[in-house]
Parts: sequence; structure tokens; C-alpha cells
Amino acid sequence: MTLVRTCICVALLLLPACGSSTAPTAPTASVRHRIVVLGDSLAVSPSSSQNFVTELQTRLDSTHPGWKMMNESVIGDTTADGAARFDRALTGNTDILVLELGANDGLQGIAIATIEANLGALIERAQARSIRILLCGMETPPFNGLDYELEFHAVFPRVAGRYQVALVPFLLAGVALDPRLNGPDGVHPNAAGARVVAANVWPYLEPLIAQAEVP
Repeated sequence: MTLVRTCICVALLLLPACGSSTAPTAPTASVRHRIVVLGDSLAVSPSSSQNFVTELQTRLDSTHPGWKMMNESVIGDTTADGAARFDRALTGNTDILVLELGANDGLQGIAIATIEANLGALIERAQARSIRILLCGMETPPFNGLDYELEFHAVFPRVAGRYQVALVPFLLAGVALDPRLNGPDGVHPNAAGARVVAANVWPYLEPLIAQAEVP
């Protein structure tokens, strides 16, 4: 699979889908830790009730009781949209932020410097509240030129390095362009694809959970 073919897959992420976001699940008395996913359509596919976030919750229930995934993701959101929703999405007792934004910025051709500044600002706001961050990397198609595509690719590792946060290199690794793992649009993960995405995220998320559990 070439980078260009993978990026073309990402190009359809702005297509309308059913619903606009998942409804956050109210934490119960047994919840001791919260993980907030601030993302876009990839975090609510194939549905608000079945996606990579719910798959991660299943893993947490069996391995780290007391942890709750909160899905604060909206289809079509950009990094600027995420910044506007930050305070509503992250309550005072959030332990970990999974930052899954940027793909729509790339599709819209938003300036690389703006994307980088927005991601950095989101991370700084979370770190100011002692929230651990997991940044999810993404690719963009060459519609805005090869230079833009390459610069976009470099943003995520550069931001992760600058702020010393964990990075999932490519959220859709093993899923993009595989018809067995995507829905009818050929872009958004189906149930099987959501499980693969969760598997991509888990090795980077679990160490953050272990760190947060240390007294």
C-alpha cells in the first residue's frame, strides 16, 4: 500500500454520516479514571454505539476496571473545532486525552502552521491540567500538492516530540483501503475495522493508563 493510496482513502472523511457525535456516557460511582477521545468521524464509525472507542472500553473493563472512555467526537471536526469544544469535553477529572484530530484540516488545505499551532495549543491546555495525552497520527491526500502532503505527515511526530507525548503513528494502519474492514463508503471502519483501530491504539494507551494508576 503506498502512502498516496492510503491518503486518498482519507480524502472522503468529510462525507456525511449518520449522526454527528456520540452522546457521552455518564460516569458511574465506580468510575475512578476518565479517558476522553476528542476526535472526528473516525471515532464514531461505524456508529455511535460501536467504534474503536467502545472497543477500547471493552479492553478496559477486563484489564483496568474503574476506567471510563468518554467519546467527545464530532463528524467533520477540525483541530480548531476541537479547541472550541475543549472545555466542554474535558471535565476536571479527565486523566488521559486521546487527540484524534487533523485529518479534516488536511482535506481543507488548512495551513500546516495553523494545524501545528492548534494541536500544540490543545496539548498545552491538557498538560496545564496534568492530563496525559495520546496523539493519533493521520495522513492527507496530495490534493494540495506533494509538499503539503509531506509537511502534513511530519506535523504529528514533530508535535509529539516537542511536547513529549505518546503518538500512534497512523490511526488507520492495516485498515485503510481494506474493503473487509470498512463500511459501504469504503472509508470509515466497520465493526471489524474498529477492532483493528483499537488494537492500533491500545499499545500506546495502556502505558499511559499504567502511569496514571501509580499512586
